[in-house]
Amino acid sequence: MKKSITILQGHPDKAGGHLCHALAEAYKEGAEGAGHKVRIVDVAALEFPLLCSRNEWEKDDTPAGLLDAQKAIFDADHIVIVYPLWLGSMPAVLKAFFEQILRPSLNKSGKDNPWDWRKMLKGRSARVIVTMGMPAFIYRWFYRSHGLKVLERNILAFVGISPIRASVIGLADMMKPPRQEKLFTKMKVLGRKAR
Repeated sequence: MKKSITILQGHPDKAGGHLCHALAEAYKEGAEGAGHKVRIVDVAALEFPLLCSRNEWEKDDTPAGLLDAQKAIFDADHIVIVYPLWLGSMPAVLKAFFEQILRPSLNKSGKDNPWDWRKMLKGRSARVIVTMGMPAFIYRWFYRSHGLKVLERNILAFVGISPIRASVIGLADMMKPPRQEKLFTKMKVLGRKAR
């Protein structure tokens, strides 16, 4: 079954050219090769303000510059989020993006009930791809993947996304070409399967 896939490129460097960008492109190549419809949203290229109060989050409209990205997420069957680990979590621009995109006004029930939020993006799956300088097993074992779990549990699962799968890529800054090629091949396979 062909799917609509939205890839959220969460690397904060607008210039591109990082491993995160190459991984997203490899995923896209595999997905499009299998006939899936793919859209990449480059979060760093979007213009939007930071939210500074609960009132802004609850009462203000989604900024006009984010409406296309918001629609791409809500129209997708599968969402892929790619980002580097910064200070143990996602970069600030990606967190600010989610705060702007996932507003209480989109909770169609009109009730302030956490279980109603779970219907917002129900029926969609996600893949989170995180790159980092430390070995992946240390992040998983010693740090218990804390930053990744915040995204999976407190954002994605909270709005109904399931299943959520993760690819944690350690020692990214020391990666040699043979390992990169293996990773790109893996991303293409995941893209073909829309997983």
